[in-house]
Amino acid sequence: MKAVKARVTRGLPHTANVLACDNSGARILRIISVKHAKTVKGRKPSAGVGDYVMCSVVEGKPEMRKQVVAAVIVRQRMPYRRRDGSRIRFEDNAAVVLKDEMGNPKGTMIKGPIAKEVSDRWPMVAKIASIIV
Repeated sequence: MKAVKARVTRGLPHTANVLACDNSGARILRIISVKHAKTVKGRKPSAGVGDYVMCSVVEGKPEMRKQVVAAVIVRQRMPYRRRDGSRIRFEDNAAVVLKDEMGNPKGTMIKGPIAKEVSDRWPMVAKIASIIV
């Protein structure tokens, strides 16, 4: 069963740097592609909360650096609107590194809050989250 993705304003363009908010060994990730993104020809895709992205590790443990990893965006600074009319934004842009396409996170804990849209779409990520906003 796959959850329906919420419509979120995409606030993270291609090549944006995001923090890795888990204990996987990566510190800063650079978005290199957004999976399942639909755009027009010639436009680079952007990512929003809950999107599955491919990232390269810019800063972190030596064995993690310069590797391409899969991740899920869990926070973004650009405000987006929820169905109830409220707008939400976070203090930073953050992602969680994944082990596989099924959504299993590589780390065992997440620092800081994650969006409710992420917990609906990625239940394994929500399981290790401390706060869901």
